Amino acid sequence: MKSSASTVVEMPRHVGLIMDGNRRWARAAGLARVSEGHRAGADHLEDVLGWLTERGIQHVSVYVLSADNIRKRDADEVAYLFRLIESVVPVQARQWSDWQLHIAGDLALLPESCATALRDAVEVTRNRRSHLTLAIGYDPKEAVRDAVRGLLAEGVDVEDDALVAAISDRLPGGPIKDIDLVVRTSGEHRISGFFPWQSQHAEIVFSDKMWPSFAEKDLDAALAEYTRRRRAAAS
Repeated sequence: MKSSASTVVEMPRHVGLIMDGNRRWARAAGLARVSEGHRAGADHLEDVLGWLTERGIQHVSVYVLSADNIRKRDADEVAYLFRLIESVVPVQARQWSDWQLHIAGDLALLPESCATALRDAVEVTRNRRSHLTLAIGYDPKEAVRDAVRGLLAEGVDVEDDALVAAISDRLPGGPIKDIDLVVRTSGEHRISGFFPWQSQHAEIVFSDKMWPSFAEKDLDAALAEYTRRRRAAAS
């Protein structure tokens, strides 16, 4: 029989968040514009980061806007999202005391003013102890392709596990690439290309709550489910 110490499972080291349901939340709330849902969702991320910090989690990756979103969504909505990112992220970044910002995605897909604001936010937050990666203009296949191209350009000659590790090291984001827990809100049961390389071994928890309604107790429920699954796997 295994000792209880052998089955203790710590909190996830790296949490991924798919912030879904902003538009549906706005409609359900009777708001005149779905853009108000996006604004509420952006503000709510600040709350969730605070809860994660309180629980000792220092690595977080968040799906903000995929390359497909940029190419396929209504142009007016995408333009609003660009303005929201440009106005909110730099302000929040300067207010954070702990979070170092990383961007995963093709900033060439964004207006130059938005891309510049994000680059500036990355610089402002350098050398902080916690790591937040925002996926903006993100395409998972392009991310892996670029990592492999970088490896080839450097002339690195490795095989097998060392090759996998070398590709992982060159993917965008903070220093800890592997994601332990992915939480998606809004009741959708898919991950929509959310860091597939990094989340290969992650536990995935789907919440029926729309992102702006995702409460602290919902986060704790997701963390408890992660612990339950890992404890069961270790027993």
